Amino acid sequence: MRILIANDDGIDAVGINTLAQALQEQYDILVVAPDRNRSGASNSLTLTRPVQPTKVTDKYYRVDGTPTDCVNLALSGVIDGQVDLVVSGINHGANLGDDVIYSGTVAAAMEARHLGQPALAVSLVGNTYFETAAEVVMKLLDDAKSLTLAPGILLNVNVPDVPYSELKGIKVTRLGYRQRAQEAISAQHPRGLPSFWIGALSEPHDASEGTDFHAVQEGYVSITPIHTDMTCYEAKQPLDAWVRSFDL
Repeated sequence: MRILIANDDGIDAVGINTLAQALQEQYDILVVAPDRNRSGASNSLTLTRPVQPTKVTDKYYRVDGTPTDCVNLALSGVIDGQVDLVVSGINHGANLGDDVIYSGTVAAAMEARHLGQPALAVSLVGNTYFETAAEVVMKLLDDAKSLTLAPGILLNVNVPDVPYSELKGIKVTRLGYRQRAQEAISAQHPRGLPSFWIGALSEPHDASEGTDFHAVQEGYVSITPIHTDMTCYEAKQPLDAWVRSFDL
């Protein structure tokens, strides 16, 4: 099996290199990643200029674009042939709940699903035990052929930042959600221009049992199946009744 590895933290990040080192022991790998940190890039594509992939080694390419650009180029056949699976990560930090809306890690996996390839997005809820997350990925791939998912679904995997021996197991979860994001923070600019840091993530608002937040807090690996259908089905009936009242 040939695996495409991408991320949003950049080609030099510890997470992606730990994952690549682990996977290459059993699989043929191709690493295509941004040339710098592109965290928070979400599903953005670079449409206002050409994107340039640069070969670093036989198996590594860096791209002066977004995580989605990287996967798009690789799966379009621009970079080094065909692959069977895409693994995005290992992200430096969690992608839990509504983090997935902003995450370049999840977006890279989502682009793979758009282009017809099975995909995992993998995040370490911390910055220490990347080898734990890599071992979890290896475990999941050992029996991947027995899993059947509907088209368009990807798996969002979050791994507690502990030694592998301390993991309590794996739970299939739903996305929780966070409280309102913190406000932007003023930053000093050397030329006196108005500048701000985007506010930090807030604490969870819904971390109840069954959510990804809860699983990770309890020491379990969280696996959430997600797709791009963001329709709120519960709102359709009252909305339909409301629009019927209009005379257009």
